[in-house]
Amino acid sequence: MSKIILTGDRPTGKLHIGHYVGSIKRRVELQNSGEYDETFIMIADAQALTDNADTPEKVRQNIVEVALDYLSCGLDPKISTLFIQSQIPELCELSFYYMNLVTVSRLQRNPTVKSEIQMRNFEASIPVGFFTYPISQAADITAFKATTVPVGEDQLPMLEQTKEIVRRFNMIYDEVLVEPDVLLSENKACLRLPGTDGKAKMSKSLNNCIYLSDTEDDVKKKIMNMFTDPNHIRVDDPGQVEGNPVFIYLDAFAKPEHFAEYFPDYQNLSEVKEHYSRGGLGDVKIKRFLNNVLQEELAPIRARRKEYEKDIPAVYEILRKGSEKAEAVAAQTLSEVKRAMRINYFEDMDYINEQSKKFTNK
Repeated sequence: MSKIILTGDRPTGKLHIGHYVGSIKRRVELQNSGEYDETFIMIADAQALTDNADTPEKVRQNIVEVALDYLSCGLDPKISTLFIQSQIPELCELSFYYMNLVTVSRLQRNPTVKSEIQMRNFEASIPVGFFTYPISQAADITAFKATTVPVGEDQLPMLEQTKEIVRRFNMIYDEVLVEPDVLLSENKACLRLPGTDGKAKMSKSLNNCIYLSDTEDDVKKKIMNMFTDPNHIRVDDPGQVEGNPVFIYLDAFAKPEHFAEYFPDYQNLSEVKEHYSRGGLGDVKIKRFLNNVLQEELAPIRARRKEYEKDIPAVYEILRKGSEKAEAVAAQTLSEVKRAMRINYFEDMDYINEQSKKFTNK
């Protein structure tokens, strides 16, 4: 069996370092590993419209922003297939068939759906498209027969729903769909970065993100204004490391070589944490170190982005070609699904002939 990756993002805003360290950096590593036969990267605009139906321009404008972020981070259209979800109509048809395999009560029990509904204040008026998001996601994954889906821990209930749909379909009809495996980040600090204000999640509306497209000055300003330990008022005060955004970011980004280069008084992050915890190490020094670490990580991304920004039509051409390839793959899966469901009426000549004999022999 071929090893296939399917993953993607909703184009509701520019991508930030949480997206990068939590998923995109890993996607690039997987793409370049040579272990996978196909890698499909989806810009999930149709799913973004489930809770942005009244602001379609927001979604439309962010298509190219997300594409630029992908390309600048190192996703290579020669290796990975970058495509736009809405340009693959087969996904809608698959979703429609899968709806018959899932109950309303099962969707209501999905922890991810419940938390997302609460976060968006949809309790009293849930858009049907948003409510059936797990079914749509199952269509995305199974259309490409993905064997591997890199996700964060918060998406595990969604993948379990996909597995349930696959098992039920294959049991009722035929062994057509592939049950995917989940791939979590190996770096626990990468699973979810907090906002720069200390809030649990980065959010454009909260203005607490460091974007991949931010300038060097923007990044530095945001880091120097980051929330740390509110009780660490003086340098000599003992500081709290756990839950401190600066240290969470360092857990995610700092490498051994960074200490020799930017913080030679310490050999590793454990020494920095120990000093901060006992007192005598100020927030400014740690933030300067984090700034150097992040700037080194983001510099090549900025450089690649500037090159791609010079030819935006070429970026859309990458997406067009990727969407055409993705549709061909999804169309093949849909054909197999319809054959298994016995709704491939016009291509099943044996059945047509059988029916003809039945009526002829009356």
